[in-house]
Amino acid sequence: MDIVRSWRETPPDLKSAVLAIGNFDGVHRGHQAVLGAAKEIADSEGLRTGAVIFEPHPREFFAPGTPFFRLTPLPVKLELLEALGLDVAFVLPFDRALSQLSADAFATDVLGGAFGARHVVVGYDFTYGKGRAGSVEHLTAKGETQGYRVDIVEPVRLDADMVFSSSAIREHLSKGRVRAAAEQLGYWWRVRGDVSHGAGRGQGLGFPTVNFKLLPGQDVCHGIYAMRVHHDGGRHDAAGYIGPRPTFGAGEPALEAFLFDFSGDLYGQTIEVEFIDFIRPDRTFATEDALVKQMDEDCDAVRAVLARVAADDPMRKFPLGAALATRALDCG
Repeated sequence: MDIVRSWRETPPDLKSAVLAIGNFDGVHRGHQAVLGAAKEIADSEGLRTGAVIFEPHPREFFAPGTPFFRLTPLPVKLELLEALGLDVAFVLPFDRALSQLSADAFATDVLGGAFGARHVVVGYDFTYGKGRAGSVEHLTAKGETQGYRVDIVEPVRLDADMVFSSSAIREHLSKGRVRAAAEQLGYWWRVRGDVSHGAGRGQGLGFPTVNFKLLPGQDVCHGIYAMRVHHDGGRHDAAGYIGPRPTFGAGEPALEAFLFDFSGDLYGQTIEVEFIDFIRPDRTFATEDALVKQMDEDCDAVRAVLARVAADDPMRKFPLGAALATRALDCG
């Protein structure tokens, strides 16, 4: 997948594409409907499929001092877009200049002029331009003057009362509802980080862990999880923990993962962690022996969960979940 990081410097051979536009944080099943509609149109007309995304997320730009729960930081988002079969991603730097660009200018100068869009696909609630003044109706009208057609994708629902949304997914994860989040995403939610040195307590307890900090704003429920850890083309089942380690005196929350049947040194290396299920909330233990006993029970529970998922992965019924599962098997 080609990546273009400035709308002012679009290579000629990447123009005239079918473009899906949005923040696409999470690339959830609602987003996938927009992206899929763009790809279907592009395939039928022999054109490239592109996504227009914004970095940083506008909420991070307008409130830089307030941590924002990013479901998919840019590197992860780009990999998900590529897994969906997109040909090009236009990553527009969301800075003061872009934030002040009028809806008219965005529709004409960026989409019509710089990108030479042949077709644009957006969600039903898409807004754009300074003050979010541009609506889907405005975009449709501008497209007629610029030579591109606009398709609007209606809400995609989990059920009669629930529209897929990034906000709902963040809420699910903050409450430990990992399966509910995955149902909206269409794949297991994942985080990525560089393994750092911890206090070494896990090693002393017989459960050596890999550790890294979540990104600011990634407000995930504290407790024990069933996880899968990806590293260097391999995938490992793991029991994971997120929290401040209250038994040893509360500190800064971190992610720790005990990889089953694994030996090796991953310090300084990048790993990706899939959240498969929530096992129990965090708690404080009176003694280390009580903690070790509970950890043994947690590992048994995690192994049982991961064995069931290995036998029948519910995410494989979704296109992105299937693509990611196939990629993991190909690499393993």
